[in-house]
Amino acid sequence: MDPSVVIALGLLLCISCLLLISSWKKGFGRGKLPPGPVPLPIIGNILQLDLKNIPESLCKLAKEYGPVFTLQLGVERVIVLHGYKAVKEALIDHGDMFADRGHVPILKVSNGFGIGISNGERWKHLRRFCLMTLRNFGMGKRSMEELIQEEAKYLVEELKKTEGLPCDPTFILGCAPCNVICSFIFQKHFEYKDQKFLYLMKLLVENIKILSSQWIQVYNSFPSLVHYLPGSHHKAIKNFDFLHEFILEEVKEHQRTLDPSNPRDFIDCFLMKMEQEKQQPQFAFTIENLVHTVADLFIAGTETTSTTLRYGLLILLKHPEITGKLHEEIDRVIGRNRSPCMEDRNKMPYTNAVVHEIQRYIDLAPTNLPHAASEDVQFRQYLLPKGTTIVPVLSSVLYDDEEFPNPDQFDPGHFLDESGNFKKSDYFMPFSAGKRICAGEGLARMELFLFFTTILQNFTLKSPIDPKDIDTTPTASGLAKLPPSFELYFLPS
Repeated sequence: MDPSVVIALGLLLCISCLLLISSWKKGFGRGKLPPGPVPLPIIGNILQLDLKNIPESLCKLAKEYGPVFTLQLGVERVIVLHGYKAVKEALIDHGDMFADRGHVPILKVSNGFGIGISNGERWKHLRRFCLMTLRNFGMGKRSMEELIQEEAKYLVEELKKTEGLPCDPTFILGCAPCNVICSFIFQKHFEYKDQKFLYLMKLLVENIKILSSQWIQVYNSFPSLVHYLPGSHHKAIKNFDFLHEFILEEVKEHQRTLDPSNPRDFIDCFLMKMEQEKQQPQFAFTIENLVHTVADLFIAGTETTSTTLRYGLLILLKHPEITGKLHEEIDRVIGRNRSPCMEDRNKMPYTNAVVHEIQRYIDLAPTNLPHAASEDVQFRQYLLPKGTTIVPVLSSVLYDDEEFPNPDQFDPGHFLDESGNFKKSDYFMPFSAGKRICAGEGLARMELFLFFTTILQNFTLKSPIDPKDIDTTPTASGLAKLPPSFELYFLPS
């Protein structure tokens, strides 16, 4: 055998052994971990996962190893939680112990800044500030509702411009929630044809596709190796950098025009907090944290809602009988002469159930962003060392067949009782649960109800193809489940 080949194989074997020893030492004497499949050197259990549909792979493994099991992804050990009981026990019952954010290499561009992936006291201060500022600017109040109603009118006018011709709704549906979050963050409203606005929308759509791809699952398992290879991760990082630069320019403009007696938006409030805290040993309120927190709010406040709207319309095209019942309830409760409002929701159990079923059925964030143990945790009969990555499989909760009979079927009856009244469910976790539950949950719920009802109040939806031939299978199932591309007619009612 060629000596160079022998040397290469020897080096590979040595590296494999070192990685295994390093991984073993991390857990040695520090915990009793749940069972799981035997990992291979270097690659761990990645071959036992279908990278096209990781949630389904995790559900299959749970049948063999139970609701709490261990996976090795590269050199990182991950604890998977499957089913309502395990997820609730960790995220809600022991919320403080699992409140840290797990390691997400592709999001390392944030360097631990922002509300999304920060931990410890920094995260607590930022989350508390974000929730307080959202409330002060009207989240869950009439002022925010009026803002969404106004944006819904812009959306209707933009949809009318399609003149009943088939169109791909991706960008139009993205603009509405993006403008809502921009009003809160920047006090800006962009025209739907504004080129900078459209470019930002393009970056968001592009990045959610990249972050949900198979390649990023590989990147997150082997970041130190894959980072230097060509691939879409470079494009994602570049897009993040552009967004951060855009936000930094907005921050600088706000610094020049700030009036402390009249804060206009989230950035103004953050800048004022920075001034108040400059003598305090708090490291949460810095320019870096401002930029990355705004980016987190901007991305989460735009892409999750717009994807849900888009996926929801595709499902309604697939089920015209359900859409017909929605039109009947909207006509009966709201009519055609006023805008829908949140007070209507309590009188519209079927519409409320459909919106909930859309969120359950599409299962937008199937594995959520990973959590991590903030301390050594005794969880069931296991001892999980501090820093252990925790993956709660939200799919296993949203698709629980005891709570939601025939979960693979789209059925608003999952959220209706025998009398046709709306029925709440503790298993409804599209926004996650516990300490890390989505900070904008209230805003998103309001947007989804008002945007869906306003669209259906003004338009009849029609598919260019037979509803029976519509495929609602997601095209990606990584960070998010994304709907296939489609076109539809918005026919004025």
